[in-house]
Amino acid sequence: LLLLLLLRTPRCESWYEGLANQRKQIDQLLAAFKLTNDQLLEVMRKLRVEMDRGLKKDTHASATVRMLPTYVKRIPSGMESGKFLALDLGRTSLRVLLVTIRSGNKRSVRVYNKTYMIPMPVMQGTGEELFDYIVECIATFLEYMGVKGIKLPLGFTFPFPCVHVELNKAILINWTKDIKATGCEGEDISVLLKEAIKRNGEFDLDIVAIVNDSVGTMMTCAYDYPKCQVGIIIGTGINACYMEDLKNIEIVDENKGKMCINTELGAFGDNGCIDDIRTKFDDKVDKKSINPGKQKFEKMISGMYLGEIVREVLINMTKQGLLFRDRSSQSLYTKGIFETNFLSKIETDQLLQVRGILRQIGLDSTCDDSVIVKKVCEVLVHRAAQLCGTGVAAVVEKIRENSHQNQLEVTVGVEGSLYSSHPNFRQILESTVKEIAPNCRVTFRLTEDGSGKGVALIAAMAGEQ
Repeated sequence: LLLLLLLRTPRCESWYEGLANQRKQIDQLLAAFKLTNDQLLEVMRKLRVEMDRGLKKDTHASATVRMLPTYVKRIPSGMESGKFLALDLGRTSLRVLLVTIRSGNKRSVRVYNKTYMIPMPVMQGTGEELFDYIVECIATFLEYMGVKGIKLPLGFTFPFPCVHVELNKAILINWTKDIKATGCEGEDISVLLKEAIKRNGEFDLDIVAIVNDSVGTMMTCAYDYPKCQVGIIIGTGINACYMEDLKNIEIVDENKGKMCINTELGAFGDNGCIDDIRTKFDDKVDKKSINPGKQKFEKMISGMYLGEIVREVLINMTKQGLLFRDRSSQSLYTKGIFETNFLSKIETDQLLQVRGILRQIGLDSTCDDSVIVKKVCEVLVHRAAQLCGTGVAAVVEKIRENSHQNQLEVTVGVEGSLYSSHPNFRQILESTVKEIAPNCRVTFRLTEDGSGKGVALIAAMAGEQ
């Protein structure tokens, strides 16, 4: 009774009103990130329009979703064999792999690899410096594995948009991540690599395939699951590829069979078609990025940007007095301090541990602050997973329509830390696909050594032709 009387005092009533008002303001701010099924269906419809523009000859050059032919025309048969070298270029690192493939009843794929970090001056320097460094890493690896004197077939996983002339000839359109080496855009990647190998003079390689990482992921999955027709990357960046009917790819002079298409899905929305679901926080992150106005869809989803969107939301809340009141929040103004992997930890951990994570980056928080931060992370991850699921739904619906089936069973190969490590991302993505593409029964398979193993399989298939 005494407690009830105390709570009815003007001071307590004022406190409760303030708390209710704070929650209302937070809910209003986060409402912009919450998407309805109708909105997701509209995003899918717009993406299908952009995909069709990328496939058609008269609109391909101006399409934001580029729908790039890869010249990979089938999935592995299981008869591939041999020893191959593979390169897997990442955001800040290079993986060099030696892949041994055995066919027959005891078919297997054995992978040996080493990862080399790429120094920032090399990433931001000249193309010659970048490719010389790549070749130095190859030389070190070949010597380590004892195969430096053998001319091996090479497959190169190159996760940047390229126009393919052939399987092993790929013209870089533009860089999309941290690498900004000059003198590469508009150049043939195989030529740049061959020239660097020649300058090195210690070994020679037969460059047989250059593919996107999503393509490598699909091929790795298809080796074990023949129903796989889609590969997606959900990590630092996002992308998707799928098997398209050649008759629908107007920029290729063939009309029988299939070819893998690298959608370059991350650039969806660069023409403003999804600005209605973007927020002021998305715009801020875009403007502060190394490629403003580009890869807008990717910037709403991928690990390279999610932490930054959270940081911008937390800064806004702090300025409004909704968060970290009367406590230091200066560290929030440091770009990149709120890492995307924090989102996985925060959604997994108890509130006391969330406070510990915030303290790690210099944020003195209360229990209420931790609840708010956790809610922000949940809402933004939910939107990211929904949008990613919408991208997958658009692709599998395209395959279903191509097949003229009422129902489609298809497997999707997946690689990427956001999908594999976050406690809720996978479930939200898969439920979104099920909800907005109900005529497609989609099975997701997380690949291991996806892109590196996959490009070796493609190199083996090239040798069979």
